[in-house]
Amino acid sequence: MAQQVSSFDTVNPPAAKPYSELPGDAGLLPLAGDLFEMAVNPPKWTARKYKQYGNIFWTSFLGIKQVALVGPEASQLLLLDRDKVFSSEKGWAWFIARLFPRGLMLRDFEDHRLHRHVMQAAFRKEAMMQYVADMNPTIAKGIARWSRGPLGLKRRKSQLQFYPAIKSLTLDLATRVFMGTKLGREADRLNQAFVDTVAAGGAWLKYPIPGLKFKKGLAGRKFLEAYFYARLPEKRRSPGNDMFSQLCHAEDEQGNRFTDRDVVDHMIFLMMAAHDTTTITLTTMVYQLGKHPEWQEKLRQESRALGKAMLDYDDLHHMRGIELTMKESMRLIAPVPIIPRTTNRDIELMGYKIPKGVMLTISPDFTHRMPEFWPNPYKFDPERFAEDRREDLVHKYAFMPFGGGAHKCIGMHFADHEVKSIMHQMLLNYRWTVPKRYRMQLDFSSLPKPRDRLPIVLHRLN
Repeated sequence: MAQQVSSFDTVNPPAAKPYSELPGDAGLLPLAGDLFEMAVNPPKWTARKYKQYGNIFWTSFLGIKQVALVGPEASQLLLLDRDKVFSSEKGWAWFIARLFPRGLMLRDFEDHRLHRHVMQAAFRKEAMMQYVADMNPTIAKGIARWSRGPLGLKRRKSQLQFYPAIKSLTLDLATRVFMGTKLGREADRLNQAFVDTVAAGGAWLKYPIPGLKFKKGLAGRKFLEAYFYARLPEKRRSPGNDMFSQLCHAEDEQGNRFTDRDVVDHMIFLMMAAHDTTTITLTTMVYQLGKHPEWQEKLRQESRALGKAMLDYDDLHHMRGIELTMKESMRLIAPVPIIPRTTNRDIELMGYKIPKGVMLTISPDFTHRMPEFWPNPYKFDPERFAEDRREDLVHKYAFMPFGGGAHKCIGMHFADHEVKSIMHQMLLNYRWTVPKRYRMQLDFSSLPKPRDRLPIVLHRLN
């Protein structure tokens, strides 16, 4: 490994070197750089660069120069941003600004604080209790469909492509909980709009060329805006328990409220985040529990011991096995593998002078598997999060599936409740397997997802 920069010595920091002396390279291919390697396997690419250059280096893709920061201490510097020198809005701009404009992740500093403070009302305990109650019937109906044949008859054993099945269910849940309604004929169109919009964030060409990802993503965004604007007046008139209503009527202590545009922008972003990242986490959990049946049975016994077909809000903290498995799954496959920022002024960072306007990135996906912090990092071992081990406490930012600092995911507790509620019902109703030698291959073109949609065999238990 290259010699590490002694950039975290805050007592006697070394003199900062010029930006031109930052280690790194432009990649293997003209213009494209290492884009193809990064797209196929970002953690492997990061590992190679880290071994070569250390915990800070520059790279380039599509002519865009960026600086990669590696490890928990570097992540803490970027995410805590004590001096407010890193812009989340500008960092994400190249990827998703035209697809998810003005979402909470694309706001900075005071503007971000204000919007987050108002939005927090939609995540208070009373609202969360209602969300959990509303989720359960939809989960039950959704997973029951997985074992039904063409004529609607229950099958004892069935084949299922899990990724699209769980993605459809989490979208149904997001619609039920966030909008207070059930999807009708527009379900497939709405789901496709979210799929196209998210996929466009990973498009290499950010031009609306017919037939390509970015054009489809812009069309998906336009459909989503029309969908939410059409339903907004009724939500303004009739307060309800769903998140759409909560955002329409939320206000802070100073009386600040969201405009119609604010509500629509936040709803589209929250709906995307709520069902995409949860889908990834549940997909990883089902894969790992299929590969490790002893853990699947351990969690099933935990759910059976509770004696309830569905979880209440007060039951969630009892599901310790599911929680350990969820954390380990997010460690092995981070739902958001890369987090970008952009410098908003000239700074000194980790021993180098970094000019204004430079994109910086950290990789939770790689940090979660650094052997310096995680023993046997590629092994599925949920007990590493148990109270007698707590390997995640080796550093505050060794484990960061929800980010950190001011932009830490506002819906992290909602995601926890949703995952536990779904997994509890799955465990009580099904046992599932994957082939013994099967290994899930990931597509990193946008957010990580299984290339083959994760085929599993479901065995109905009742």
